[in-house]
Amino acid sequence: MSKPPVLVEALLKPGAYPHNPQRIELVQTQMSFIFLTGDYVYKVKKPVDLGYLDYTTLEKRRFFCHQEIELNRHLCPDTYLEVASIVKREGQIHIGGKGETIEYAVKMRQLPRDQMMDNLLPLNRVTEGMVVNVAEKLAAFHDKAVTSPEISAYGKLETIMTNAEENFAQTEKYMDISIPSPRYHHIKVYTDNFIRSNKSLFQKRVENGRIRDCHGDLHAAHICFGDGIHIYDCIEFNDRFRYGDVASEVAFLAMDIDRYQRADLSHAFVDAYIRFSRDEEMRKLLNFYKCYRAYVRGKVESFKLDDPYISEEEKVRALDIAKRYFELAESYT
Repeated sequence: MSKPPVLVEALLKPGAYPHNPQRIELVQTQMSFIFLTGDYVYKVKKPVDLGYLDYTTLEKRRFFCHQEIELNRHLCPDTYLEVASIVKREGQIHIGGKGETIEYAVKMRQLPRDQMMDNLLPLNRVTEGMVVNVAEKLAAFHDKAVTSPEISAYGKLETIMTNAEENFAQTEKYMDISIPSPRYHHIKVYTDNFIRSNKSLFQKRVENGRIRDCHGDLHAAHICFGDGIHIYDCIEFNDRFRYGDVASEVAFLAMDIDRYQRADLSHAFVDAYIRFSRDEEMRKLLNFYKCYRAYVRGKVESFKLDDPYISEEEKVRALDIAKRYFELAESYT
């Protein structure tokens, strides 16, 4: 594991913050350093170019911090507070105040971790009523979500094929590491066949206005049942990953609930969404999109194996999670 950057070391000290937190915890993703300080979360984007996202300049990171706040306020209005400047003054790094701006952070209210859906599911503390409420909130969001000829193009056959092919190209290097080669080939054949056999269905979804500007990353870890339902951390870095069939978004969360062996809740969520949205046709696409979404999650976990800032211990965990997602993807074929 590489030594953390100077900025990260500075933000692990309470004196860097205006509210002087008692405890600071660092969480990392492939694209961000996230500092949990008790009342607030500060999310700093890593200066990386991952192909599908580019945070390589300070100006780009500032822009995407603003995007993140604006887009997430649709589903999580009270959580996303502001873009905070990180400044250097008298040789010290601080959040806010006078000084030379060296970085930006998304400042959020810290949501209670013990109320996150991914923590509640293993404890059997998610009820049917809770997933029905999520379905209702999501259906209302999708109903108002923007669509346009440009967005609808993301539901067309060529785009779906491109997205699927990109998945397989980006995971080829993990064959026989996180995904056994027979599983890789089996999922690929299933995906190609389904796309080829359902051209008219994909076209009909476009014509019926089912391709929308969605959340893009709707899994259990991004839903919090605190005071109300908070659905946060949508994709801000690449519009292409948010634009898509609402069926794909519903399948994403349904797949993630399946991962916790709660098919009953997964079905209840899907049935409620279909009831609220009157989108019965979605059922024909669910297994295809569940497979696709599970595969994407396996891919994202596999990417962590190449991240120099992630510890060996975390990489062992990421490998295990990736393997399980790829196994789940195959189960839908």
